Amino acid sequence: MGAETVVIDLGLDRGEPESYERPRRSTVPAWFAPVVLAVVLLISSAASAAPPRPPFTELLRVRMSPADPYLLTGGELLAQSYGRLTAYDLGSGALRWRAAESIPVFRLRTSRGLVLMRPWTTGFAEPGTTAFAVGTGTREWRNPRSVITIAGGDALLAVSGTRSPSGADRRVRGTVEVLDPVTGLARWQVRVPSTAVVLGVPGPADTGARMLLIRDDRTAVLYDLADGRQLATRTLPGANYAPDNPVVAGGALVLRHPGADGMEVSAYDPATLRPLWTEPAEGTLQVYACGLLACFVGSGWVRAVDPATGDDRWARTGWQAVEERGDALLTFPDATDTGKPSALVDPASGRVLVGLTGWRPLAGMNGSGRMLVSRVVRDGARTMVAVADPGTGRLRPIAELPAGVTECEAAPSRLVCRSVSGDLVVWAYDEAAGGS
Repeated sequence: MGAETVVIDLGLDRGEPESYERPRRSTVPAWFAPVVLAVVLLISSAASAAPPRPPFTELLRVRMSPADPYLLTGGELLAQSYGRLTAYDLGSGALRWRAAESIPVFRLRTSRGLVLMRPWTTGFAEPGTTAFAVGTGTREWRNPRSVITIAGGDALLAVSGTRSPSGADRRVRGTVEVLDPVTGLARWQVRVPSTAVVLGVPGPADTGARMLLIRDDRTAVLYDLADGRQLATRTLPGANYAPDNPVVAGGALVLRHPGADGMEVSAYDPATLRPLWTEPAEGTLQVYACGLLACFVGSGWVRAVDPATGDDRWARTGWQAVEERGDALLTFPDATDTGKPSALVDPASGRVLVGLTGWRPLAGMNGSGRMLVSRVVRDGARTMVAVADPGTGRLRPIAELPAGVTECEAAPSRLVCRSVSGDLVVWAYDEAAGGS
């Protein structure tokens, strides 16, 4: 039997393509697909992301007249709007309370959980003082005279003769009454023969502030605020006694006064009124408190001394006024314009912490206890706000204020500003933007 040829025909039924070419290598790099995916994701993310927040966001607007006062206390804004006192939460802008009665006032202060309101008046009549509870807006009491506070303590004094809206006048007459803050009634009182300067002075650590009355006859009397006991009495040198003379500086009472051979500066122990030292004024025109030191300011210079001994600690030229601001000191090249400081200074050494030429300080502090400053930019059209950072020695800009904003006061993550119409606007901002 002859050999047979076997032919196996697979045809197309096994899935062989009608045309077949040899496989080719891909010319697309291996990294191309991941990169394309990343770009697509980035574009998608950018397209779906929210627009950037403005640096300042309006949280609250209060309709006010330019003459209406306001006050920041803790986390609250107290504002008198057309005679009605209202409290707002600075965190949320929510209304907390509104006083039931309308009392147009020119001054607001807080002490011992009370907001003290002095109404407008005409002539020489005493306007009186009305006290409302800070937490609820409830009227607590009213005193027919001016109720003032004194530095270093939370005592309330009812006095006559202090009519200055700025509160700087400490000269009183008649009877001085120390009030119970809960009831508004007098705990004790002292009669002033003519007129006197009243100020608070520090006592020992466990006693708190005390009241010092310096009468027209140069008699200084120190009182215990709790019960009215006389603690010390001394006849002081003749001087131009005023709200800023004498001054409490670094735990001492420092007085500028005429001496036998010219002007002198003397210091006294505030707990006993015992003299500590006296030295020639040598051109000193003003004495300021500078942290734990006393600053003697002359024409274009500042000299800081230890108030306990009178020894010099540091001196600088080019400054004509100083002002305490938190733990630091603001210095000014012009005593007549304390809105234009030259520097933020360490009061212990006189070392410049941050240069401030061209900037204006804002009242209040941010959440880190640092001072905010502002400066007009863009040919006067806008105002830049910055944080003065003593740690780095630099100003760290936050942002430009919205147009139409004038004077501002700082609070943690908030700026409270007047608008050109007089309205009060609370702006929220991110403190991290200023490097806080």
